[in-house]
Amino acid sequence: MRELLSSGRSLPEAYHQALLLLEQYGEITPCPDYNTTQRECSMTLYVEQPLAEPRISRLFIGGFMELEQYRQEMLDGILDFEIGRGNWEYTYHARIAVQYPFILRELRRNSDSRRAVIDVRDWRHDSAEGNTNPACLQHLQFFIRSGALHAKILFRSNDACEATFMNSYALICLQERLAGELGVEMGSFTLRANSFHCYEKNFGLLEGYCRRIRQAEESDELCYFYEGDWKELMLSARSEIEAKVAELKSRD
Repeated sequence: MRELLSSGRSLPEAYHQALLLLEQYGEITPCPDYNTTQRECSMTLYVEQPLAEPRISRLFIGGFMELEQYRQEMLDGILDFEIGRGNWEYTYHARIAVQYPFILRELRRNSDSRRAVIDVRDWRHDSAEGNTNPACLQHLQFFIRSGALHAKILFRSNDACEATFMNSYALICLQERLAGELGVEMGSFTLRANSFHCYEKNFGLLEGYCRRIRQAEESDELCYFYEGDWKELMLSARSEIEAKVAELKSRD
């Protein structure tokens, strides 16, 4: 499997380069668990300034409503109640939240620590025979170096077209929250996907995204600004998201 590196100043810049690399160098491999094939490589996506503008890619499935809801799911656990109902086996938030206080304590104890690690993978659950929904997100590690908080994220599997941007955006928001609580600057963000892939059903979508990237003459053809644009849109979506969550909770 090819090992590839995508890097950029901003998240969209690194993400768009990763899509191009996947299209160019990804190998077609079988995916029998889902009765399909995939284009696949191993990808390390490095973002130098995670909050740099323009911060929002136009090339992901969803809009400001979906992005805000996913951010809330990851950071605030707005759908964690589905675990108690038996509808979901876990959420990323539930697994992260129980370990988050340790990260704060550890980095306050020793700002040079290499121990600030969250394990999202639960081997007792994810390795159980017959489990069809093991966590894709495996591991988060945070470092403070030169007064800035750096995030290193590991996925065993990451869907390039349907998941990578929203995953990265929400995890950067988590990094931003942690940096604020620690009183340090934001550092770099690195996402490693051992299997960075696009399923056969989305080959055309990947090709379309890459065509737009190659043809774009200005960054605003591919991106939105968060400040002064999507920030207000995402804030405006909160009341509707709250109502949707309340409606879900009211169901028997």
